[in-house]
Order: sequence, then structure tokens, then C-alpha cells
Amino acid sequence: MLYELAKPVVMGVVGVLWNPTITGVEHIPEHGAVILASNHLAYSDTVFLPGQVRRTVHFLGKSDIFAGRSPLNKVVARVMRGLEVMPVDRTGGDAAGSAIEAGLSVLRAQKVLGIYPEGTRSPDGRLYRGKTGVARFALATGAPIIPVAMLGAFEAQRGRRIFPRRTPRVRAVLGQPLDAAEIAGCLEGAEEAQILRTVTDAVMDRIQELSGQERSEEYAADVKRRLLAGKRGDAPDRETGPTG
Repeated sequence: MLYELAKPVVMGVVGVLWNPTITGVEHIPEHGAVILASNHLAYSDTVFLPGQVRRTVHFLGKSDIFAGRSPLNKVVARVMRGLEVMPVDRTGGDAAGSAIEAGLSVLRAQKVLGIYPEGTRSPDGRLYRGKTGVARFALATGAPIIPVAMLGAFEAQRGRRIFPRRTPRVRAVLGQPLDAAEIAGCLEGAEEAQILRTVTDAVMDRIQELSGQERSEEYAADVKRRLLAGKRGDAPDRETGPTG
């Protein structure tokens, strides 16, 4: 209910101040399960993308957003839930399983799931290695994957600004749907890990085609940890990438 009430008000303000645009919305089916797989450049992505899509988009959110007992924390948590953001623990292990189940529940209900395959915001505007959750969702449910490129958001919100600058103008570009089962069908006899990686890489390839971003084969989270360790002067630990 809060989502439907807040969306026209928020997007009315966003339209006046930032005037974002979107192309390719015709690729989103009117009904049924669908996955929007987007690059992630700035906090504003989570407003500018779903705000311009007619159907309600359900995103998975870090559980720490919903943590805390202060009045402000409780208000934020309530608002986020009202905006269809679901709290999930993304620290790995059993937590990864809970995130998968949360996403599957959205798709099994024939709704729209929004996901950032990179797992976190890009630290430098490049497109990073995708995690395989997007492939798991698609293969388990048969939902098509719509690749999405957010353009201009990194430059508009550079410097960890709370609100993006009014220039450059932020654009969302949606591409043709990808059929994960069709991609997997070309890998007869392959192990599950290879299938998941191939599907995920195909999604990231399509996002890169739409965005024109420079590509990195590292995980964004690993790069952020390395940058943070450098700022603190810590000795870098041996990093292990996410399973996927």
C-alpha cells in the first residue's frame, strides 16, 4: 500500500528535480514473473529505476538497513518494507540461502524481482563480476531476465552525495529479455556451477553492451574491502570471492 501511495509523489518530485528517463519498458511483460537485472552505480538507482516502471518492483535489501531499535531505525525499516524492499542477510553461507528463498518467493508469486548482480554499488563506475543468484532465480522459476543499464548515476552521485546532482541526466535502458533455460540448454552435461556462471556472464555481457561500461573480472565487494583496508592502513588479508 505504501509503495502505491508514495510512488507518484516521489516520482513527481524526482521528475521535477532530475527528470530521469527510461527506454525499453516494453520488454517488461504485463503479467507474470520477471527479473530486472541492473548494474548498480548509486543509491539513486533504487529510486529512479522502479519509479519509472509501471509494475511494482521488489528489491532485496541488506538486513542491516532494518536493524536498530531507535525510533529513526524503526521508521526507516517500516518505510523500506512498505516500499517492497525485503531484508536479507547477505554475509554468505546460510544467509545466501535466505536471500535466494526471498527472491524465489517474489517470482513464484508472479511478481517483478529487482536485483543487482554485482551485489553492491560499483566503487569506480566500472561493471564488476556478477554473482550467480540471478541465474539461480531464472533457472528455478523460468522467469525471463531483463538486462538494465543505469547511465549517468555514478557521475551524478559521485563523492557519496546523499542526493544526486541534476547533471548528468540519469537514464535507464532496458534490453531484450534473456532466457536462462535456453542458454543452459547449450551446455548439455555441464556441471551446475558452470551453467550458473555462463548464464550470469551472459547477463553481465548484455548489461555491458547497454551501458558501455569498462569491465572488471573482480567482485565489487572484494575491491571495496581492499580500498577500505588501504585507507585504514591494514595489512590486506587473503580475500576469498563469493561462491559464484
